[in-house]
Amino acid sequence: MEKKKKSYLSKAVFGLLIVAFTVCCIIAAPITEAKGTLWSLFPPVIAIGLALITKEVYSSLFVGILSGGIIYAVASGTGFEGTFKAVVQDGLITNLSNAYNVGILVFLVVLGIIVVLMNKAGGSRAYGEWAAAHIKSRRGVALSTFFLGVLIFVDDYFNCLTVGSVMRPITDKHNISRSKLAYLIDSTAAPICIIAPISSWAAAVSGTVEGVNGISLFINTIPYNLYAFLTILMVIFISVSDTDYGPMKIHEDNAKNGDIFTTKNKTYEQDAQPVTERGRVIDLILPVAVLIVFCVVGMIYTGGFFSGTDFVTAFANCDAAYGLSLGSISALIVIIAYYMFRRVLKFNECMDSIAAGFKQMVPAILILTFAWTLKTMTNHLEAGAFVSGVVQSATALSVLLPVILFVVAVGLAFATGTSWGTFGILIPIVTSVFEAELANVSQTGEIPSMVIICISACLAGAVCGDHCSPISDTTIMASTGAQCDHVNHVSTQLPYALTVAAVCVVGYLLSGFVHNVFIVLGFSVVLMLAVLFAIRFFVKRKESRS
Repeated sequence: MEKKKKSYLSKAVFGLLIVAFTVCCIIAAPITEAKGTLWSLFPPVIAIGLALITKEVYSSLFVGILSGGIIYAVASGTGFEGTFKAVVQDGLITNLSNAYNVGILVFLVVLGIIVVLMNKAGGSRAYGEWAAAHIKSRRGVALSTFFLGVLIFVDDYFNCLTVGSVMRPITDKHNISRSKLAYLIDSTAAPICIIAPISSWAAAVSGTVEGVNGISLFINTIPYNLYAFLTILMVIFISVSDTDYGPMKIHEDNAKNGDIFTTKNKTYEQDAQPVTERGRVIDLILPVAVLIVFCVVGMIYTGGFFSGTDFVTAFANCDAAYGLSLGSISALIVIIAYYMFRRVLKFNECMDSIAAGFKQMVPAILILTFAWTLKTMTNHLEAGAFVSGVVQSATALSVLLPVILFVVAVGLAFATGTSWGTFGILIPIVTSVFEAELANVSQTGEIPSMVIICISACLAGAVCGDHCSPISDTTIMASTGAQCDHVNHVSTQLPYALTVAAVCVVGYLLSGFVHNVFIVLGFSVVLMLAVLFAIRFFVKRKESRS
């Protein structure tokens, strides 16, 4: 009864928030002038709100898309026809014909096929048995998941799906909830990639910077990326102390009693069963290694490495979608040949895995397609222009600019579901604000500390918002990799992400006054540990009382 009351209360709160936001939109501007106003954030707010209320992501995303189409049609004066043109042609069709998006979907499907192949070959089973013999505790499994996520730093999509497929049988065996696994995966995807100089994220960030060497600037921002470092710290603390709170604690308590899903939605409950007992640990490790190598080679190939470009520049200039697709397909061919040579799988069994792998990825493909379409609606409504205006109006408060940029980046990434899009909007704003200071960089070779701090705040906020958002492609990938219900993942991860975000706000507030990375990062780490120990104290006290 108490759980039902809490459920009704949370739904009522979210409902009131959506109504309040709608009223704010109406006050801010009439719907006929929706472009570049608060109305531009209405579709994602509706989608996110409904997803959290209904626990159903497909219909929520579609309602958000439809509301965006309607607002755009009213603002443009195109009527009924304009709504469906915006949704169907500009949204669904355009996104599914976009080369980059299709490349990501191809990569996703191929990874699904490889996962099915590894399961059928018995590689995942063999690794699970080996791990079960060597990793004896929940703490060890959680830390192993974390370290594997850190090792696969090249790309967040690749990280999510690979770590999930490898660790899922082991976490299941040690009664770790799928929600917890999804959190561990998500927290070692974007937060690791954003502090890795050689990654698709480094390439994305460097591509948004003008007038300064993008990679050099990215490397300088790493020490000030508070969200990434504090998230890593939190993951280690939670894994070592086995401390959970909020909805995650409910999921973990249920998992300890044998229910790793908690909710009835078990879309991914059954993994592909091995068809052979001849599988060995090498049948998982070698395909994963081949996949990593081929994907890296594919990415640097698209960046011109084999045409004489150096490795770092090639990574910075790579086409991640094309490179990952190229690498994964090449790896798939090699992996199939390897399994047939090893005689663990026959040719027809390998071919059957293609359809099975595609089938496994259908939920993720559908959510990604809807998420991309929703982003198109926000672009049509000029959400970027609205946010730009908000940020530029706050530039007079220079010492508060890092914390303002962090908060704005969190909100923008949360509402739009894209961290890369947030980079693209906010970083040019920052560089234009500090245009005079950056003009001397080519002569002095030194980037002003305030520029570094502000761009770090943008990057950290974008990752944080992306981490929290139900419509984020990285969050979707983490759910897919863990084979966890998407809404479960979002609702359990949100309190953890917000805890780190709160500490980051204090850290970036300090950074506006003290331009010293050791003081800012050191203070933030100490504060984060204090918060985590306080949470652990209250959780343990509550457990002792009950």
